[in-house]
Amino acid sequence: MRALVVGLGSIGRRHLRNLRAILPAAEIIVWRQYGHAENDAELNPEANKFAYSFEDAMRARPEIAIVANPASLHIDTGLSLARAGVSLLIEKPISSTTKGVRELIALCTSRGLTLMVGYNLRFQPAMQAMKQQVMEGSIGQVLCLQAEVGQYLPDWRPESDYSQGVSAQSRNGGGVVLELSHELDYARWLMGEVTNVSAQTKKLSNLKLDVEDTANIHLTFANGAFGNIHLNMIQRNAERICKLIGTEGTLVWNGISNGLSRYLARTKSWNQICEPTNADRNEMFVTELRYFLACVATGSVPLISGEDGLAVLEIALAIHESSRLQKTLTI
Repeated sequence: MRALVVGLGSIGRRHLRNLRAILPAAEIIVWRQYGHAENDAELNPEANKFAYSFEDAMRARPEIAIVANPASLHIDTGLSLARAGVSLLIEKPISSTTKGVRELIALCTSRGLTLMVGYNLRFQPAMQAMKQQVMEGSIGQVLCLQAEVGQYLPDWRPESDYSQGVSAQSRNGGGVVLELSHELDYARWLMGEVTNVSAQTKKLSNLKLDVEDTANIHLTFANGAFGNIHLNMIQRNAERICKLIGTEGTLVWNGISNGLSRYLARTKSWNQICEPTNADRNEMFVTELRYFLACVATGSVPLISGEDGLAVLEIALAIHESSRLQKTLTI
């Protein structure tokens, strides 16, 4: 296997390490579009080679690529690679605008290339169990989703200056709505298509960023159910919770402790579907990457396709527009 990793931020380095662990004999090239450190090879021994231009990267004839550069560059990078016949795992979000996204999807489809978007929470065991509970109807008809996620941005990647990172910069596709769009993805996965969006977004803190750090979002789903989602990058304690309220009970997922609990009306009691664990967070990224490689090998359509990535992006952009216009928008 010949593989390319585009970008060496925290998620790019994680994918590089995981790719080497999964495919120890692979030829792995890292394409750094910006910046060049003399000790690149020393700091990233998992890579066989570093490239600093598209031409250099293509000389190795990669079969797959993990696109982990800023969101604003995803589509241009993806189009160049897809035209060269490379299957793609694009980190979330698929882009910061819809420009070129449909072209990339169509190109990958016409070339028979895998296109997957990296919403890794779908590979977290407790979240997968929550999806299974919904599919089995264990709490009856789900009427409402309530989700909340928050963590202080400087604590996300303490080894680097948060103000220089993608999350803090509008030009790179930052801001809490796109950065924490995992919640939008799993809300759609659990509840179905979104039809209406009403939202407020704002920079509330004194952090050094030019994007929103907080968002309050109301969604209406095609089945009539409601969704309420709160996102922030200002909360000093890390928290990630999703609650599903059904006609026959309630499910509560904890993304920090990896637990899932269920309340059933007929027994008037709670039970643990997934016990909280101290499982290595990296495992869901490994599972995600193995799944992508299996899709490439079999030609199967990924669980999180380009179309799914576009649907989440359209919700995210509607959130910004709803906040700007102060009105409810139909998707």
